[in-house]
Amino acid sequence: MSTRADRDMAAYWDRAGQVWVEHQALLDRLMAPIAEAVIQAAGLVNGDAVLDVGCGAGATTLAAAWRTGPSGRAVGVDISGALVELARRRAGEDGVEGVEFLLADAQTEAFDPTFDAIVSRFGVMFFPDPVAAFSNLRRALKPGGRLTFAAWRAPEDNPLALVPLRAAAPFLAEPPRFEADAPGRFAFADRERVAAILSASGWREVEIAPLDVASPASFEELMTMSLRVGPLNPILRAADEAVRSKVEAAVAEALAPLVGEGGGVMKSACWLVTAKA
Repeated sequence: MSTRADRDMAAYWDRAGQVWVEHQALLDRLMAPIAEAVIQAAGLVNGDAVLDVGCGAGATTLAAAWRTGPSGRAVGVDISGALVELARRRAGEDGVEGVEFLLADAQTEAFDPTFDAIVSRFGVMFFPDPVAAFSNLRRALKPGGRLTFAAWRAPEDNPLALVPLRAAAPFLAEPPRFEADAPGRFAFADRERVAAILSASGWREVEIAPLDVASPASFEELMTMSLRVGPLNPILRAADEAVRSKVEAAVAEALAPLVGEGGGVMKSACWLVTAKA
């Protein structure tokens, strides 16, 4: 049964998905080392069947498909229609075999228990009921199947999360806030909470290790990530021109120290999580 929280999350990703489609190339490049770390840790081999949860525009699913080969199967699932449509188009253009994309809610979808592995690059922090979601995902795996995902650590560990918000706060009536236990980007920042969720949903041999990545990024790209992709985007779209101008100027000034003569970086502080069904 669909709950209000489920419907609210689907509506959120209908809107956010359009933004991610617009900036897909930049997002994929900045997050490529994280996707690579997830795929590497998953230990995928030729012939495996793998499920990519919160697949977005499909970069991690396509990477998994290359690992599992034409005899394998890679399925990406996401609740954003815009992102699933883009992922399907990219797979067709790239001519990747053994890959498919499913528009569905991974918390409730009744997957056939045919998968050897589940992977996710930042796609598992948005479940309204994470214990129910991870219980459902565990049932999608064959006995002994593997789970591997990346999730953000604390906002304080990720400069591009807090620096723009702090710079914009004086000009906003209600600046965005990160809620530790609510669905959202930093829902899994607390290592102990992640471990407790996985334990409660029946996973074993849980390992949670820090993963730190620094991706080269220009000043313009850092501004795009801060103002167009992040939580400031919907606020600025609804604001008047005067507020937008003040926020953009303040964020630009705050980001300037992060960019040297050789360019800047986007620092990503994550957890790399593995477990077995």
